[in-house]
Amino acid sequence: MRDAAPRVLGVLLRRFGDFAAAEDAVQEALLAAAVQWPAQGTPENQLGWLIHVASRRMTDQLRSESSRREREHALVAREASVPALVGDRDDTLELMFMCCHPALSDTSAIALTLRAVAGLSTVEIASAFLVPEATMAQRISRAKRSIERSAVPFAMPCAREFDERLRAVLRVLYLIFNEGYLTSEGAELVRVELSAEAIRLARILRAALPEDPEVAGLLALMLLSEARRAARTDSRGELVALERQDRTRWDRGAIDEGLALLAAALGRGAVGEYQVQAAIAAAHDRAARVEDTDWREIVGWYGLLEQITGGPLVALNRAVAVGMADGPAAGLALLEALEQPLAGHHRRYAVRAHLLEMAGEREAAIVDYCAAASRTASLPEQRYLLGRAARLGQT
Repeated sequence: MRDAAPRVLGVLLRRFGDFAAAEDAVQEALLAAAVQWPAQGTPENQLGWLIHVASRRMTDQLRSESSRREREHALVAREASVPALVGDRDDTLELMFMCCHPALSDTSAIALTLRAVAGLSTVEIASAFLVPEATMAQRISRAKRSIERSAVPFAMPCAREFDERLRAVLRVLYLIFNEGYLTSEGAELVRVELSAEAIRLARILRAALPEDPEVAGLLALMLLSEARRAARTDSRGELVALERQDRTRWDRGAIDEGLALLAAALGRGAVGEYQVQAAIAAAHDRAARVEDTDWREIVGWYGLLEQITGGPLVALNRAVAVGMADGPAAGLALLEALEQPLAGHHRRYAVRAHLLEMAGEREAAIVDYCAAASRTASLPEQRYLLGRAARLGQT
């Protein structure tokens, strides 16, 4: 059911173009299957059965509306204009592109993708983002209304819009993975179900677009980062910093797959932001010990990433790498330029505390660790930062 639902929804959206009605029809078809299949037997073509039943529900609804003929003409025109991604149409993939609609914010696109493509319930999505179910339901409803009010149909982009929409799909998958890899707020450090779902969807995208280097780069980044998950927490579930992790617990299979994907992607010439981030993750994963980390290579990659994307957070990460490669004073010098762009951001205080600790300025580091802890909404991260401050206070 989990695999079939987005495929059925994708077929209905292509045929009828109405997200809310199509979603209702899919749910009715799934309910009918849950009732009928145990009693009457599972059909040989389960997907075809679900599409047939859901389409019949949609057709019945259309026939009951006075604007049926106008709708049918619009639907015929839309079906004729929708391009196929690859030879065989992949409804799950197309649904991803539809959910990353230009009328939606990143947050709304993520929620709609998790609902329509990943099959998560409103309760599960609300839990993942630590908001009440009613709030998430309103967010998803507003997303649907935004699409309806826009002049852009809920359909696959045309050829000239494809690259732009692909970038939006990659960003949404990246954000879903990040929220699972390091939850931005609340009591949990990670949300495994979100990072796992992002990897699953990235694999679908990779299978459909095997020659796209950024798609491969994003999947490589996810695998190279997720490979460290077992070592990122201790027996109590507390955060373990990268330099303190037991690297024998890293997933070598995921690392090898990620490295192979990255090598193939970089060999195609056009280097994008996800390939660069994957290269940074690879530099860490290749080091058997923290002392073996090639910080010069990482500084170089962050310099390239700054040129591609810019942004103060990239510059912040580069300051860390420079501090590790050239000493804490060099990193602190770069950090001064970020005081205004990242004023009040907990990560700026955390980075400065780390560099001050490296420089032996213990009291100043304690102050910044505490300042960072007071500004993060993640409870595990808060405890980690306060723990660093407490250890410095005891020495």
